[in-house]
Amino acid sequence: MRSLSIAATGMLAQQTNVDVISNNIANMNTAAFKRQRAEFQDLLYQQVSRPGAASAGPDAKVPSGIQIGAGVKTGGVYRILEQGALTQTSNPQDVAIQGKGYFQVTLPSGETGYTRDGSFQISDQGELVTQDGYAVQPGITIPQGTVDFNISKTGEVQVTLAGNPAPQTVGQIQLASFMNESGLEAKGGNLFLETSASGKPTAANPGEPGFGTLSQGFIEASNVNPVSEITALISAQRAYEMNSRVVKTADEMLSTTAQMR
Repeated sequence: MRSLSIAATGMLAQQTNVDVISNNIANMNTAAFKRQRAEFQDLLYQQVSRPGAASAGPDAKVPSGIQIGAGVKTGGVYRILEQGALTQTSNPQDVAIQGKGYFQVTLPSGETGYTRDGSFQISDQGELVTQDGYAVQPGITIPQGTVDFNISKTGEVQVTLAGNPAPQTVGQIQLASFMNESGLEAKGGNLFLETSASGKPTAANPGEPGFGTLSQGFIEASNVNPVSEITALISAQRAYEMNSRVVKTADEMLSTTAQMR
């Protein structure tokens, strides 16, 4: 009986859907988190009668045929890249990207990671680093004796040293962009890695064509909409229940058939 296996694929698909939604809700307060959406595709069809096949007469053709589907599968889980709201923190080490682009950081493996989470800190060596201690590229060191530092919208880092009111430029933050941002591999810890699907990164200063600008003292919030996620969760739950009802109905039909004498 096909309906059992078909309904089972539907239950598995909705289970994946709920997993994605629950991850979105869990990361409602994660800085720069981008929500995801599960997309589904129908499975192969059994061609009982192919459309356009010859019918009774020499010129007669079956107009639509009989095609019975085998169920559904998860086609992909896509990342929604819309801008999150900027939240003011008044912390000079916090930097948000307004527009397109990713910060570049050096991972312990030597690879370059990419993130939109600009909640940076200063290491014991004066380097600008992420919360996990990964250095921001290109390397920026805040000199000892700095009483104030400023990051412009275009990524220029200037410091004011004790006894010297004239600001000094100590570095330039660059952003990276990708042809297909959805193709980046999520590593966890608000980090992404380049893949063959994302394409090679293009680096440039903030504010250049195709790149966003920086806002010091702000953090980009998650773009998860809790109302939309709860609505999607209810829809997924109802779809799961309907598929489970199909399984129950198919079981009752098989039971009736088995009891026939």
